[in-house]
Amino acid sequence: MIGTTTLHTGARPDNPHGTELRADGSVRFRVWAPGLRHVDLELLGEAEPLRMSDAGEGWYELVTTKARPGTRYRFALDNGLRVPDPASMYQPDDVHGPSEVIDQQAWQWQDSDWTGRPWTDAVIYELHVGTFTPEGTFRAAIQKLEHLAVLGITAIQIMPVADFPGGRNWGYDGVLPYAPDSSYGRPEDLKALVDAAHHHGLMVFLDVVYNHFGPDGNYLPVYAPQFFTSRHKTPWGDALNFDGPGSRAVRDFVIHNALYWVTHFHVDGLRFDAVHAIVDDSPTHILTELAHTLRSAVPEREIHLILENEENQASWLERNQGGQPKLYTAQWNDDVHHALHTAVTGEDAGYYQEYRGDTQKLGRALAEGFAFQGEMMKFRGANRGEPSTHLPPCAFVSFLHNHDQIGNRAFGDRPGASQKQERLRAACAAYLLAPQIPMLFMGEEWCSTSPFPFFCDFGPDLAEAVRQGRRQEFAHLPEFQDPARRERIPDPQALETFESGKLNWLEAEDPEHRSWLDWYQCILTQRRKELTPLLAGIRQAGTFVVLADGAAACNWQVHENGELVLAINLSDSDVAGFPSDQGQLIWQEGTVIAGGTLGPWSVRFWFRKYEG
Repeated sequence: MIGTTTLHTGARPDNPHGTELRADGSVRFRVWAPGLRHVDLELLGEAEPLRMSDAGEGWYELVTTKARPGTRYRFALDNGLRVPDPASMYQPDDVHGPSEVIDQQAWQWQDSDWTGRPWTDAVIYELHVGTFTPEGTFRAAIQKLEHLAVLGITAIQIMPVADFPGGRNWGYDGVLPYAPDSSYGRPEDLKALVDAAHHHGLMVFLDVVYNHFGPDGNYLPVYAPQFFTSRHKTPWGDALNFDGPGSRAVRDFVIHNALYWVTHFHVDGLRFDAVHAIVDDSPTHILTELAHTLRSAVPEREIHLILENEENQASWLERNQGGQPKLYTAQWNDDVHHALHTAVTGEDAGYYQEYRGDTQKLGRALAEGFAFQGEMMKFRGANRGEPSTHLPPCAFVSFLHNHDQIGNRAFGDRPGASQKQERLRAACAAYLLAPQIPMLFMGEEWCSTSPFPFFCDFGPDLAEAVRQGRRQEFAHLPEFQDPARRERIPDPQALETFESGKLNWLEAEDPEHRSWLDWYQCILTQRRKELTPLLAGIRQAGTFVVLADGAAACNWQVHENGELVLAINLSDSDVAGFPSDQGQLIWQEGTVIAGGTLGPWSVRFWFRKYEG
C-alpha cells in the first residue's frame, strides 16, 4: 500500500469502525451503537451468535479467530433486528444482506512507481460505471481506458460507488459508504480498474457523499440515532451530526472513509458531493479536518480534492504563497455551464433565467471563476458567492455536460440531441481551452445520442413515491402542465430507463460521430501542447470585456511575460471590436471575417508573448 495514514488532527490514527484483520489471524469487529443495551455478532455458518463486549461510549467490540477473509457476518440488535456492518467493505447480497470480511492487503498492486499527476495536467472524464459499458462493471471499464488516454483524458471521475439498494442507481442514495456496490464488482475489481488507469497514465477521482444517507437500507437511526441531528436540516432530512454530542464517532466514520479510498484503493482524489448541505458549527469544520487529514496521509503522491458547492464559497479554495491549495483543489463551476448552456439552447427555466442573455455573467464566469460573487440571485432570493478574482483559474472545473445537468432534465437528453453543430463546438471550445480545468461527461466526445436519465431500483415501499415524485418535479414547467405529457417522463424504476442510458460504443464509429471524436482529440491535443504549460504561470483571475450580446473577450496574465486571450462570439451575428490576435494562435473555431471581427458562433484563442 502506498503511504501511511498518520493523522495530525482529532481523528483516531486507526479506524474505530468496522473490521480489522490482525497479525495473529483473528478479526476485530467493532460497531458504534449507543442506542442499544447489547449487540451480538452473527457469523454465517456458526450455530450461535457471539456477544460483543461493551467498550464504553456506545462502542461494542469483539475479537475472534472464528472469522477470516470471506466470512459473512451481521450484527444482531437487542430488538431482534439483524443489520449489516455500517462500515462493511463488501455486501455480496446488497444493502440488507450480511457483510463480508475483506482482506484489503491481498491485492498485488502494480502501480508502485505512480505518484500521480499535477493538477494543471487534469482533463477530467466523468463516468457512471453501470452505464459506461454494456456490462456495467469495474472490469469492463478497463477495456475503455486506452480510448480515453488516446482521446487526451488524464483523469476519470467515477460517480459514487458506495453500496446502494437494488441493482441500479446514480450512486447518491448509498447507505454503506465503505462497500463498492456489488453490481459493479468486488473491491478487488475496483482496485484493478485503478491499477489499470494508472498504467495508462490516468488519475482516478471518486465521487463521495457525506451530506446524507439514502432512504433504503440505512439502519443507523435504529441503533445510532446520534449519527444524525435535528438541529440542522438538509434537503434529505436531519443532517449528519458533525458538531453535537457523539459527533467524534461520526467525524471518524467520514474521515476514515475518505482515507480508505485514498490509501486502500489508491485513488488520486475525491469529489465531495453538495458540501453546501454539510452543516458544522464546531471550531474545526469537518471539511477542514478532512482536507488536512487527506493531504498529510500520502505526502508522496499528488492528491486532488474537488468540491461541489452551490454557495460559491471561494474561501475553501484559498492558495498558499506558492500557489498550492491550502484545503481544496477546485470546485465544479456551475456558472460556466449555465452561461454556456443558455447561450447554446436559449433555455430560461428555473435558475437558467439568471444567465440567459447575460453576457456579463458569461465573461465573468470564464475569466474570474464565479459569476455570482456575493450578489443577489433572484432565483434563490438570497445573495450568493464570495469574491474569487484572487484565485487562479485552475481552482475551477468547467463543463458543458455532467450527470446533473443532463440527468436532471425530464428525459435526460443531451444538448447534442437538439442543437446545431456550430453552436455546440463553439461552446465546447470555450470550456475545453479556457484555463479552468475541463471536464467531459461520458460519451460527449462523440456527441452520443444516449440519454442519461434518472434511474434507481428501490423496493416497493419507495418505488411509487419516487416514480410520482420524479414526474411532479417538472409540473411547474410550461411544457409539463399537461398531465399526459408528464406521464411520458421515463419511469426511474423501470429497467428500460436504466438501459437507455448505456453508451452505444458502436455509434462512435459512425462517420458523423467519428468527426466529433476526431475534433475532441485534436482540441485536447492542442490544450496539452499549448495551454497546459502555461497554467502554472496563471496565478489569479483574468479580466474580460463584453462587446455585444453573446460576445466577450477575456485575457489572463501568464507570469510577467505574456497573456492568454480568448475571443468568443456565441451569437448569430458578426461582432466587431475584438483585440487583434498578435501572437501564437492556439485554436480557432468558426470564422474571423477581418481584423477584430468574429463571425457567428466563433471562438479564437491565442497566446501573446510580451516583447523584451
